[in-house]
Formats: sequence, C-alpha cells, structure tokens
Amino acid sequence: QVQFVESGGGLVQPGGSLRLSCVASTRSIFSIFSIYNMGWYRQAPGKQRELVAAISNDGGTNYVDSVKGRFTISRDNAKKTVYLQMNSLKPEDTAVYYCNRNPPNEGSWGQGTQVTVSS
Repeated sequence: QVQFVESGGGLVQPGGSLRLSCVASTRSIFSIFSIYNMGWYRQAPGKQRELVAAISNDGGTNYVDSVKGRFTISRDNAKKTVYLQMNSLKPEDTAVYYCNRNPPNEGSWGQGTQVTVSS
C-alpha cells in the first residue's frame, strides 16, 4: 500500500507563491512510482475534494480551469516525488492540498498540507 506525504504549505499573501511536495512511501517492492498517474487535490472548508492538477506516467499534464496558467505540476520519479508550483495565489486557493494517484487510491490519502492565502 502506497502512502503519500505532503509538505510545503503555509500562509501566503495574495499574489504570492508556494511549492508543494509529495513523497510516495511504500513497503512493497512491487510498487513502481513511475507508472502511476498522479494528481494534486484540494479540499476547501465546506466543499468536496477536487482534482486540480494531474500528471500522467509519461509526463502529460492537465489542470482545472481555475488554476490554469498559475499552477504547474511536475514529477521526479527517481525521488518518488510530485510537485505543485503555485503562483499568483488567490484567496479562493485556500484549502488543504493532497496528492494521490489519479484516479485516487482511497487507502493512500495522506494528512495533506494547509495552504492559506490571506492578507
């Protein structure tokens, strides 16, 4: 079972930037991170969790319209890590951010990392 550990969140002013990281840890020698399609998800208070950025195992990317042009997802398979570079942050980006496979493995959700955009 793969577990994901997110980091890099914090409090930032509108217009600021943050870079989130997500490391995959697995006890199974048969888990191969490089074949996973991965995604960054977020959940704002009172809202459902949504997929905001996705990266396929061959590096193709997709974004929800609200973050296009501001967020960039990338991966480093050697480090079993997925990144989310977030620029021009807005108050509506405030949420807990999670990474998981895409589609998600329900048993692999981590604690997430809180991103708060406020002046």
